[in-house]
Amino acid sequence: MKLTNLLIGAMTVSMTATFASAQDKQVLAIVVKGLDNPFFEQINLGCQQWMAENADSEYECFYTGPASSADEAGEIQIVDDLLTRGVAAIAISPSNAPGMANRIRAIAPDVPVMTIDADFLEEDRDLRATYLGTDNYLMGVYMAEQAMALKPDGGTVCLQLGNVAADNINARAQGFRDTAGGEDGIDRLTGQNGWTEIDSCPVFTNDQADLANQQMSDVFIANPDLDAFILVGGWAQFAPQAYAQVTDQVMDKLQSGELIIIAGDTLPPQTQAFRDGRSHAQVGQRPFEMGYRAPDVMIQLINGESVDDPLFTGLDICNQSDPGFCADN
Repeated sequence: MKLTNLLIGAMTVSMTATFASAQDKQVLAIVVKGLDNPFFEQINLGCQQWMAENADSEYECFYTGPASSADEAGEIQIVDDLLTRGVAAIAISPSNAPGMANRIRAIAPDVPVMTIDADFLEEDRDLRATYLGTDNYLMGVYMAEQAMALKPDGGTVCLQLGNVAADNINARAQGFRDTAGGEDGIDRLTGQNGWTEIDSCPVFTNDQADLANQQMSDVFIANPDLDAFILVGGWAQFAPQAYAQVTDQVMDKLQSGELIIIAGDTLPPQTQAFRDGRSHAQVGQRPFEMGYRAPDVMIQLINGESVDDPLFTGLDICNQSDPGFCADN
């Protein structure tokens, strides 16, 4: 039996148990890209906090996703199964935005669908009622601004991205390129404002921390004169021991500012890395808030209430001159 089928089978058992435990409660489902990513666990904690504060509600927040963030097909199958079994509403963080949109269009569910953390592509946004999460283009803008403050003349840069078809990650990359390059719609930095992407980049992690760290190491070895490495998501830092070993290779350059690292997200191992001098800036999302707010938004949609689109959850910026959020977390 294929691994995907095994995971789906386990997921079916889990959903059956959860639906049974819900008794008369209606299910508000949150489906993330993968349960192996600590970022998404913060969304789960927000969902659980909402549950604790709304124990008497007729609704239950149900958090799930494929075991691996690389299992795009598994996530689509989970959404399909949830909608078939019956949920009151669903919030999806699509790993493969076009693929998930195609499935939603085919199913044409009669319950509210929203996106969380990652959105559908612009041409498919009629399929969901709203998006709750980060302004990802703005996140890329902020990352570029941090890089430009440290490297005002520009330099060579490598962008580390996630899944090829992840709308949120691609939006951050676009925000970075447009801001660093000083013009809109840049597909690749080729000298605009002094910034040039090296030939071997961008690299795609498929949301895997081990691969992210190996990619960083390979890029540093092959490009000793690299000026900036941009973790558009925090993948490498989610494995703190491996990330420490990788950055040990270039610690002298990090300390001198010859090489700068700008990273996305501000989870505890990442803020520790920042305090240890293993990054120069972190631009953090607010995943707990996403998970905490999502059930209320879904209930509003169920009740036919007007909901803004999009619903942005804000960003936190840490840098060496203003550690801010990262100083104590």
